[in-house]
Amino acid sequence: MSLSNLRIVLVRPKGAANVGAAARAMKNMGVHRLLLVQPRAVKEFWAKAMAVHAADVLEATVEVASLAEAVAGCGLVVGTTCRDGSYRAAAEPPRQLAPRIVAAAAQNDVALVFGPEDHGLSNEELKACHQLIRIPTGTEYSSLNLAQAVLVCCYEVFIAAQAPVAVPEAVPELADAARVEFMFERLKTAFLRIGYLHASNPDHILFTYRRLLGRSQLAERDVRILLALARQIEWYADGGWKQMTGRGATQPTGDADADDEAMV
Repeated sequence: MSLSNLRIVLVRPKGAANVGAAARAMKNMGVHRLLLVQPRAVKEFWAKAMAVHAADVLEATVEVASLAEAVAGCGLVVGTTCRDGSYRAAAEPPRQLAPRIVAAAAQNDVALVFGPEDHGLSNEELKACHQLIRIPTGTEYSSLNLAQAVLVCCYEVFIAAQAPVAVPEAVPELADAARVEFMFERLKTAFLRIGYLHASNPDHILFTYRRLLGRSQLAERDVRILLALARQIEWYADGGWKQMTGRGATQPTGDADADDEAMV
């Protein structure tokens, strides 16, 4: 199976040699789309030297200003982490996630995101990721070199793509990453209105929803249903409960197909 829909995203890479080595690792495994978020001088000598026969991957690299731009159009965004913490507890080994990545990539763009060499993806950047990978390592030292991490993850995806009988049924078209992020922002606003989230740290609970719904791989209709839920919660918070006691207020439509949720 082709991996043409899979893109590798490196966020703020610091070492030109690592970028070049990552490009080489990608080409070894049949992956060719490389995006860099706010990179340093990555096309200098060491990047080209380490890329070796993957110069075409390096030259086709796209540089963007934000992670949101890098994952635009993706139905599945998978982040990587080697750190512990409540926001990273749902991370899975690449061998376990690889079949799902391959299945999603059959009909959707998929992004595999790696953070900077020194500290990886931040909690804020994890918000853009629907699922997380953690590469199993020995306990003495868990942090892999950036290019090594790219190679391990691409290898597992490559192997999964060579064994279609072990790959789940192809995933239908998924909602765009930007649309999913818009949905989470609307849910956060609605949950704050009814006091469900703590105002000083709303993302703490919302991260659980991000992981739960991220594993569900949302289609556009799923997103519209959840947006309708957010709209209904806001209606209630604005006094919609009065209608339920016969004192006015117009109830919004609960139709998931209602076309009144434009992204702004």
